[in-house]
Parts: sequence; C-alpha cells; structure tokens
Amino acid sequence: MSSSAFKGADVSDRLDRAIDNALADNRLVGTVVIVARGGKIAYRRAAGFADRESQKPMQTDSIFRFASVTKPFVTAAVMRLIEDGVVRLDDPVTRFLPDFQPRLSDGSVPVISIRHLLTHTSGLGYPFQEGSDGHYRRLDVSDGLDQPGLSLSENLRRLAAAPLTAAPGSGFRYSLGMDVMGGVVESVTGGSLRDAVRKLVTDPLGIVDTGFAVADVERLATNYFNSESVPVRITDGMVVLDAFNGSLTFAPSRILDPNSYPSGGGGMVGTAGDVLHFLETIRLGGGPILKPETVEMMATDQLGPQAAACGPGWGFGFGWAVLADPHAVPSPQSPGTLHWAGGYGNSWFIDRANALTVVAMTNTAFEGMSGKFVSDIRDAVYN
Repeated sequence: MSSSAFKGADVSDRLDRAIDNALADNRLVGTVVIVARGGKIAYRRAAGFADRESQKPMQTDSIFRFASVTKPFVTAAVMRLIEDGVVRLDDPVTRFLPDFQPRLSDGSVPVISIRHLLTHTSGLGYPFQEGSDGHYRRLDVSDGLDQPGLSLSENLRRLAAAPLTAAPGSGFRYSLGMDVMGGVVESVTGGSLRDAVRKLVTDPLGIVDTGFAVADVERLATNYFNSESVPVRITDGMVVLDAFNGSLTFAPSRILDPNSYPSGGGGMVGTAGDVLHFLETIRLGGGPILKPETVEMMATDQLGPQAAACGPGWGFGFGWAVLADPHAVPSPQSPGTLHWAGGYGNSWFIDRANALTVVAMTNTAFEGMSGKFVSDIRDAVYN
C-alpha cells in the first residue's frame, strides 16, 4: 500500500490547482472530479462550463457522453450473464451470431470467442486506427460514436466483411469487440443491450442517470476538443486527430437519436456520481450485481504488461486495464490498480490497495482522456 495516497490536509488544494490550471490553460472547458477514500467522499468538485457558449456552469450532476467508459458497464452485464450460465468465456461468437465470421488475410475463418472480445484479442480493430484507405473506412464501419441512426446489425455486417488484423488470441488490439459483445447480449437476452444493462447493472445499483439515452437533456454537457488555442465545440461529422495519431469521427447528436444502435464500446451517457457508485461497487466486491470471485477475475491481468493496454506497464483484465508494473509507467498507483478512459474526455481509476476510487469526467477531448490533466489529478491524490 502506498503510504502517500490521499494523505495530508493539502490534497484538496492540489486537486483544485490541477483543475484550475487545466481551465486557465484552456486545456479543459469543464469537469467533475470525485475522489472516494475508504468508501467516503473525500473530494467532489464541478468546475468550468457544461456549455461555454451560453456560459452554463458545470454541475456535479451534469451528464457526460461516456465513449469508452461504457465498456466497464457492459462488461459487468456480460459477466453477470456468465455467472448465470447463459454465456461462457470460451463460447464461440458464432453460437450467438452465426453470420459474424470475419476472415484472416489468407481467407480462413478462425474461431473468435467471448474471451477474445472481452480482452481485445479478437483480431478486430477500430476505424480510427486506420488511414483513409483502410478496410473499415472503405466499408463505412462505425466506431460507435458516429453515424446517428445506424443499426447494430448493419454495423456488424460491415465489420464482418473486413479482414481480421491478426489471429484471435495472438495479441491485444483495442477494438469494436465490445460492440460485437452487445450483439451477443441481445441474442442471449432476446432484448436490447439498453434493457440488459439496465436490468443487470444500473437498476440494481439505483442508478437512474446512466444508460444509452439521456435522462435529462438540460443536464447534458456540450463536448469540445483541444485545438492549438482554445477548445473547439464538436459538431456532427467532425474528424479529430486523437492522442494516438488516429482520426476519430464524432457525432454528438447520436445519443439523441433513438434509432442509433446501443454501442457496447462507447454509447452510454451518465454522471460522474453514477460512475463512482459503479466503481465503488466493483472495489467492494461486486454486490449486488456480481459475485466477489467474478470481480477478482475481472481485476486479474489476463494478458500481461506486454499488452500495454494504456501504455507501458498496463495489462488488461475484463473491462479495464490492470497496472502490472507501476515502475514502467511510472506511476504512484499500487500494482493491480484498475483504470480506463473515454474518447470524449473521461478517465477513472480504482487503487484497491489504498481503498481509493477517482473519477474525472470532462467535456474536452482528448485532454480529459489522456492529457496532462489525467496525470495531474492522479499525482495530486498521491503526492
């Protein structure tokens, strides 16, 4: 256990400085940061604007587009189905989606398992990882953040037509696997992924603002991305270079179109408080949504640090990255820390050894996902 985690009377001051500096430097437009230590709220602050143009201040109950913060919620629903025995980790995807049979470059059709989808070892990828002439781009595959009104069946059809980047199980490659997983969940339950996540995860936790639709449009934060001077408001169809030199196409209106498929990898919205409640449930062992042994499996690195799921030192469990080697980052976080982030500008981590959960939701891509703000918040908690 780190002896310096959230110690000292000036931790709140350090967090305030990290937030204030990001706003003053025009790296962020708005944020909500919540820190829980030992199950109690140790820090909570809303700062900046939910909508800069109308000078609408950020509130602690502002609603954020999650992007990939969706993945842990959907993974929890899948793991509950696994507990219930209706899905097994090593089931082939074709058991549930018979037509989903992407091929390798040699034309062969390998077996993709549920485990492969959950650990991003399926051989699938994302369009944002490709150049303009990539297979996904030519097939108009959606990342799950664009193309309002697109159906899941159509996006999976396009995805299956593209060749795999590698043999399933051969290595980590961040992918649309969780969107495929959404199709599996719908096949198993006979309903929508929206309903499954609500029934298996959010309803049992009493979470009402988080899901695949906006509970209160008035509280929905406007999204921005970092430009050379000040963040620019994101509009539908805007293509933004991401932190990893790919290009991501956004469509903020997607969440407001009920015909948009529920993207298991990026389609949810909700509040920082809801994210914290979910993560604290995980930290404390999963009840009432999951068994403790399931949570332990999810929190166990399945791939090793060579996966570099969030950079050097990070392996991957089920639903999130697992810190295998803090010295490789370097990071003050304890080994086994869980972490994930989302492209609209969100990040979180659970340091179970220190009974510490930190949620930092922002409306600014990509500073709030992978910029200086993320490490500043982390370091303010520990140093």
